[in-house]
Amino acid sequence: MLWCLWTPLHAAESLAGDLDEARARWIGERIFANECNLNVRCLTSWNAGEDFPSLGIGHFIWYREGQQERFRESFPELLRYYESRGVMLPDWLRTMTPRDQPWPDREAFLADLDGPQLSGLRTFLDETRDVQARFIIRRLQRALPSISAHSEEPAAVESLFRRVAAARPPLGLYALIDYVNFKGEGVAAGERYRGQGWGLLQVLEYMHDNPSPSPVLQRFSEAAAAVLARRVENAPPERGESRWLAGWNNRVETYWPEGD
Repeated sequence: MLWCLWTPLHAAESLAGDLDEARARWIGERIFANECNLNVRCLTSWNAGEDFPSLGIGHFIWYREGQQERFRESFPELLRYYESRGVMLPDWLRTMTPRDQPWPDREAFLADLDGPQLSGLRTFLDETRDVQARFIIRRLQRALPSISAHSEEPAAVESLFRRVAAARPPLGLYALIDYVNFKGEGVAAGERYRGQGWGLLQVLEYMHDNPSPSPVLQRFSEAAAAVLARRVENAPPERGESRWLAGWNNRVETYWPEGD
């Protein structure tokens, strides 16, 4: 059974292989709602204040050639995943070499929003939401070994991971999968402000450092909110990240709906 406690070596492998299609689709739709409020037009976005487009239900990041940023680029990896699953890409993406995003800036992207490339890409992304959900789930499948390797308390972190995953199926897995897609594993050295990260590792470590008798999904939601508040406090002022915090808090509150 997926929902039992598993050994650390097999926890991550169980996620993608055992999650049934209905629950995988439900998780994908929740992520689509979190990122886009289920709005298909939002599947091709370029947020104000950012230097890259965000695409698909998970708002996968795509960089220009040679672009270096602190956040993990994920859209090219999604394209490779499509191909590994035998999914035919739109012609312009399939023949693109190298696969770097072609718009020089947000203004050029917005000017092309209703052009054939982006309108066709939106249709493709809308029709393949289930594949994107599996891609997002696979990221969590691969996350636990890396998180454990980067933690000073790997046994405690693994235990909390398993407890969250097993809580109120499928909410616990949704919380883990969504947070990793949303803010990452927390292991990349570049994803730090003032030396502090904001990924799943940091959320689990916060739970470990702040024990509580509260239900585990409540603790996870509250820890995520605390880690995100710390990120905003540490962020460079010119990024103005406080404008996103209310939305982030609304998102992590979905991990513990109507009590546990």
